[in-house]
Amino acid sequence: MSILVVGSVALDSIQTPFGRVREALGGAATYFSTVASLYDTVSLVGVVGSDFPREHIDFLVGRGVDIRGLQVAAGKTFRWSGRYDYDMNHCETLATELNVFATFRPTLPEQYRDAEYVFLANIDPELQMSVLDQVRSPRLIALDTMNYWIDYKHDALTEALKRVDIVLMNEAEARQFAKTFSLIRAAHKILELGPKALVIKKGEYGAVLFANGGDPTRTYFFAPAYPLEKIADPTGAGDTFAGGFMGYLAHAHAGAAGGALDNMAIRQAIVHGTVVASFTVEGFSLDRLRTLSLDDIRRRYEAFKRFTSFEVPCPWLGTCERLKQAQPGRDA
Repeated sequence: MSILVVGSVALDSIQTPFGRVREALGGAATYFSTVASLYDTVSLVGVVGSDFPREHIDFLVGRGVDIRGLQVAAGKTFRWSGRYDYDMNHCETLATELNVFATFRPTLPEQYRDAEYVFLANIDPELQMSVLDQVRSPRLIALDTMNYWIDYKHDALTEALKRVDIVLMNEAEARQFAKTFSLIRAAHKILELGPKALVIKKGEYGAVLFANGGDPTRTYFFAPAYPLEKIADPTGAGDTFAGGFMGYLAHAHAGAAGGALDNMAIRQAIVHGTVVASFTVEGFSLDRLRTLSLDDIRRRYEAFKRFTSFEVPCPWLGTCERLKQAQPGRDA
């Protein structure tokens, strides 16, 4: 199955308490493609400047990413710099230089228009909708966004949300979009627009699934983050989460009749995304991901299953019932 991703390719400069990098390969589409290409064929649409290092192109090609949709424009590549303190859920943006990304207009090569799985990374929602106008009949479309578009392109983002199957947002963005303090109310408002599922990214606290329709106790799912002793750099964790999430759905459930979304498949995809993101934060930029393999992911996935499983008989329930009978009027 083919996966199409449209988003940024950038050069990042990052500072954390554990080190720093300057002009490292970054961007949402880059992080996504690096991971999703482990699962299936990925076609990337983005733009870089004439100053973009050839070694980064070679890396993407070496990962099997189809870069025919990567435009090379005269000028400088999009650059971003940020700084994290010990609370790595929050990043201070130091500089954003859009450069050629400011005039980016995604144009899909003819071969990309039949993509079956589409991921719209964090870009202007008007551009996201222009991509949807170019694809023919995708089986599944997922969309990511950020606070800037919620503030300044709310109406366009609302229209984009109506046209996708799965929405990915962080916790603050969901509340901001729905204008409510309650995450559950926010989820209901977003799902009422039409998406079948909403995945809330909670950083070091994991991810939450809200699915549309049915019993809330059956459609709600929470996955904690994978426990790590050391974290170097959280940049790109959300984008690699999306890469593992979409990669798993495209690869493992390619044969699903009619492309129907299966709640259990989405839960498993969330765990894949969580596991992949845990590798991302262990190094700066793409450093840890350069040597990541599916076997690495499988081993951590199995470990995740072990430490989150509790579906075993509960022997003390019978004891509690006997205690209640022996001591009426008292709570066991």
